Amino acid sequence: QVQLVESGGGLVQAGGSLRLSCAASGRTFSSNIMAWFRQAPGKEREFVAAISWSGGTTRYADSVKGRFTISRDNAKNTVYLQMNSLKPEDTAVYYCAADRRSFPIIVLEAEYDYWGQGTQVTVSS
Repeated sequence: QVQLVESGGGLVQAGGSLRLSCAASGRTFSSNIMAWFRQAPGKEREFVAAISWSGGTTRYADSVKGRFTISRDNAKNTVYLQMNSLKPEDTAVYYCAADRRSFPIIVLEAEYDYWGQGTQVTVSS
């Protein structure tokens, strides 16, 4: 059974940092694109960041560029999202997702085949 399990969410003040982790089990995702999406209350789920199988290519939503960094450790079957300079508008449930493909990165939610349950990130002003 394939599972993606997010951790690292929590409550932080504006300007603070958090690091989210997504641990995969049930199969290896070392050949797959991995991504983070988020869904704020009352809004649709949106793309945040994605990383190619090797880690050599990344893409970010404009709203998080320069503040968030996605990375992966294929030996640990884990992907990370380092979030710095957090803003109240970053408050959302953050989801980890995996694409069956290895390249190119596509930011559409429908492209991703495996999803975690999500972890809450709350940024207070």
